[in-house]
Amino acid sequence: MQEHGSIIKIVNIFPKSFIPGDYLPDAITMTWLLMAVVLPFAYFFGKNLKKFPTKFQYVLEALTSFIVYTLEDAMGSYGRKFFPLIGGLAVFILLGNLMGLIPGLAQPTANLNTTLALAIISFLVYNYEGIKKHGFVKYIKHFAGPVPWMAPIMFPIEVVSHLSRILSLSFRLFGNMFGDEMVVLVALMLVPFLVPVAGEFIVFANSFLQTFIFCILTVVYIATAIEEHEEQHS
Repeated sequence: MQEHGSIIKIVNIFPKSFIPGDYLPDAITMTWLLMAVVLPFAYFFGKNLKKFPTKFQYVLEALTSFIVYTLEDAMGSYGRKFFPLIGGLAVFILLGNLMGLIPGLAQPTANLNTTLALAIISFLVYNYEGIKKHGFVKYIKHFAGPVPWMAPIMFPIEVVSHLSRILSLSFRLFGNMFGDEMVVLVALMLVPFLVPVAGEFIVFANSFLQTFIFCILTVVYIATAIEEHEEQHS
């Protein structure tokens, strides 16, 4: 176990090899722990859905409906195919953020490697969908803009703009969750009583906000990439 401020974190418990002292980063350990809890729970909960939902099932159904309505509002009925992606991102990011509130655990989303991986997934998916719907040449040609003589200027700007989305998605989530963790840590050191409670509330609220921002931006990027496809079929 490793102590981080006044919060004892269960880290470095899984060795990546049999070499003494050679351990996995805590972000990977926390990600595995999250998957080990969520995947069996989702499987057994899905097998035991009630015709008359309990309060917990009703809340999950409401969240599911919210994601479906958001996708349909952005992309019509075509957006339903992205529910597994957006739902998976929402569950992982939200629960990953909230793990920091549990004594002994750490936020995998407070690690840049984790948020960068999530941002790259979003980047690859929306570009793949754009190429799939328009064809590679037409999709790339779209980067040059509507005015031919401005293409040499617009194309590199658009390429940089799309690449910067990886940085904006990853650094926004990482910065917010890492910053929240540091605020709580400093508050615990300066004022051990009551004040950290306010910090924990900020982490709780920001966990939902950052999950929403990451997912809605991914939806917007996908919708923008396939926009012409939807217009052609409307």
